[in-house]
Amino acid sequence: MNTEWIKVYIAAVFEVIWVSGLKHADDPLTWFVTIIAIAISFYGFISAGKKLPMGTVYAVFVGLGTAGTVIAEIIFFSEPIKVSKLLFILLLLIGVIGLKFVTEEPNAETEGAEL
Repeated sequence: MNTEWIKVYIAAVFEVIWVSGLKHADDPLTWFVTIIAIAISFYGFISAGKKLPMGTVYAVFVGLGTAGTVIAEIIFFSEPIKVSKLLFILLLLIGVIGLKFVTEEPNAETEGAEL
């Protein structure tokens, strides 16, 4: 796994933080954390998209962010657990993992040649 994919995963974690923050922020500190999470999330997403296929990066970023947000709402904010919701999240994650596996990784020889 290269550092660009690690950026996507970290960006997705911060996406979960800011999406939850938009719903639950109610004081200056939580709004500050939400804004910082937005900046980190989009920096990682945009930075990784410069070297990886943008469509795949976007799908993985949004898929992990969506699954993470649903799971965070269940764990931290007492959202009711529905088996159907969990099954669809599992299906989403299977799709994201599959998309990641079928996407070719850039290597040192082709990185500069694809302009």
